[in-house]
Amino acid sequence: MNAITTERLRKTFGGVAAVDDLSIVIQKGKIIGIIGPNGSGKTTLTNVLTGIHRMDGGVVVVGKKERTRIKSCEVFGLGLTRTFQNVRVFEQVSVLDNVLIAITKKGVLGSLFERASAAQIQNADAVLARVGLTEKRDALAAELSYGQRKLLEIARALATDAEIILFDEPYAGLFPEMVKRVSGIMQELKAEGKTVILIEHDMALIRELCDHVLVMDAGKLLAEGTPEAVLSNPSVIEAYLGV
Repeated sequence: MNAITTERLRKTFGGVAAVDDLSIVIQKGKIIGIIGPNGSGKTTLTNVLTGIHRMDGGVVVVGKKERTRIKSCEVFGLGLTRTFQNVRVFEQVSVLDNVLIAITKKGVLGSLFERASAAQIQNADAVLARVGLTEKRDALAAELSYGQRKLLEIARALATDAEIILFDEPYAGLFPEMVKRVSGIMQELKAEGKTVILIEHDMALIRELCDHVLVMDAGKLLAEGTPEAVLSNPSVIEAYLGV
C-alpha cells in the first residue's frame, strides 16, 4: 500500500498554479526526496497535504483515506506530521513542554492546564534523548540556538508517532554534527517502517538518504526515479542545477 497518492492535485494563488494537476505516488516505508528550484511548488504541496492550504482540485489518498479537502485539524488522524522551513516552536514554554504538547495533541492551553502522566513524560524524555536535547529539557525554547530549535521541532514531529513525516528543509543552518544526527533519525524512521518525505536542496544528502526522488518544476512533476537516475537527467540538470 502506498503512503500518499495525489491525483491531478491543484493549488492556485491569484490565478497562478503553484501545484498544477500533480499526480504522484509516495511509497510506504521509504525515504522519498522532493526536489526542485525555488518556487517549484514543493512547500505548497506540503502545505496542501497538511491542511494549511486548501486544495483547489484533485484528490489526495493517505493510506486508504481519500480526501478532496484536508483540514489541519484532521492531519494527526491521517497519520501525518511535518516540520517547517521556518522553525515553529512555543518559545515561552520549556523544551519538555513543547514535546508534551505534541504528545498530548491538545494544544498549548490544554497541555499546560492538564498534568502530564508519568508515561507521557517518559516518552517526551526519550524523544529529547533521541534528538540530543536532554540537557536542554528544562530550558525555555526561546533560549535555544537556531540549530537546537530545529532539533526541537523534529522532536515534536517524532512525538506524534505519525506514520508519515514530512521534513521541509530540516538541514538548513545545522552544524555537521547535527546534520549527522538528523540523517540518522530519518534512517531509523525508515527502519521502523515509517514513511519519510524530505524536501531538500543539498543533493549530497538526497543521494545519501533517498530511495526515490520526485522533481517538481512550475508545480508539475518533471522527473522521478532513483537519486542517481534523476540527478543525471538532462531536464533536471537544466531546470534545477542550472547548467
